[in-house]
Amino acid sequence: MPAPDDPPMRHAVLLDLRGRDVLVVGGGPVAARRTATLVQEGARVRVVAPQLCEDLEALAAAGAVRHERRGYQPGDVAGAWFVHTATGDRATDAAVAAEAEAARVWCVHAGDAARSTAWTPAVARAGDVTVAVSAGGDPRRAAALRSAISTLLDSGDLPLRRHRPSPGHVALIGGGPGDPDLITVRGRRLLAEADVVVTDRLGPRALLDGLPHDVEVIEAGKAPHAHTLTQAQINELLVERATAGQRVVRLKGGDPYLLGRGGEEALACRDAGLPVEVVPGVTSAFAVPAAAGIPVTHRGLARQVTVVSAHDDATDWAALARLDGTLVLLMGVAQLAEHTAALISHGRSPRTPVAVVERGTLAEQRTTLGTLADIADRATAGGVTSPAVVVVGEVVALASELGGSAGAPVGEREDAGEPVDQPAGGPPPHR
Repeated sequence: MPAPDDPPMRHAVLLDLRGRDVLVVGGGPVAARRTATLVQEGARVRVVAPQLCEDLEALAAAGAVRHERRGYQPGDVAGAWFVHTATGDRATDAAVAAEAEAARVWCVHAGDAARSTAWTPAVARAGDVTVAVSAGGDPRRAAALRSAISTLLDSGDLPLRRHRPSPGHVALIGGGPGDPDLITVRGRRLLAEADVVVTDRLGPRALLDGLPHDVEVIEAGKAPHAHTLTQAQINELLVERATAGQRVVRLKGGDPYLLGRGGEEALACRDAGLPVEVVPGVTSAFAVPAAAGIPVTHRGLARQVTVVSAHDDATDWAALARLDGTLVLLMGVAQLAEHTAALISHGRSPRTPVAVVERGTLAEQRTTLGTLADIADRATAGGVTSPAVVVVGEVVALASELGGSAGAPVGEREDAGEPVDQPAGGPPPHR
């Protein structure tokens, strides 16, 4: 039992106001904020006020609320499920609250919390999770707590997994170029909700270490001539697990739709009648060069960029050699000598600058610089291995000036062709 001097206990409850009549009395900024939330929650809102502030006028003009341009009158509460009064006039707010009390309708009294029968908490939402915070009548304190909780929800640092049966769901998440901090907020939160994670070999694997022990992690990585699962098997796996009611995350490196076969996986889920969400990711085609100080476009040097899957035998090297701008080759280290020779044979200058960036955005990031004529030999001499991104074009020359702009120290470049360590941080990258 609470002590006599303790503040009164409040009963916390969530209201479903969808399609229900709500009365807001007042036309100022406080009323506008509350009205906007009520509209988002699906309430049928009637606003009674002689004048409206700009935000409320916009809602009324859009037909989101019904406005009665007058002052409050006795009887206005009739038929309302919920009332919010915020006129700024103590007598009017007290009259509205008294009528709501007599009608047994819950009322938020914005001007006098002690006379309210209901209070609007600070709310943090993440998907279908709602956390409401009340802090003893101190709205700034409540807002600060709400912000801290919201950050933890968005970052996946709070337990978000469902423990009751629910419909299955598939999320195709782009994990970014390697550094686990470069996954999107949305992707991080969906990962925290997952029952099953189907992961690529080169995705941001450090994120898997923070998952609860009972989350199943399935390896589906592909390497040249070495597939853990075929693409058809991956598609079947996603459909099978989601059909069984599990929340499935397909964690991919880079972006799911950039040379990641995410489109095939999404179509397989759609064909099976399953809900599927695609969360874009930061692709290494742009992020890894940026981490090495190479902007893939730059005024006066390159107005376009072409991204190529370099292990595709059908690549038209003659067409690529004729293109202006920057050429980014993904998955191209193993055949670097053949690719550079093909570009030269089809007319690209052998003096064209080239960079090979290994493990971009990670602590062990390393850049090897050269030209089309010698980059293959330099890469071999330096022991360059995949995963790496190859950048061909005049923008590569900017690496010497911008190489430290990503916030990481850059080693001394005694020779343009020497590999240069560029620390960044994280686990292996992807496409």
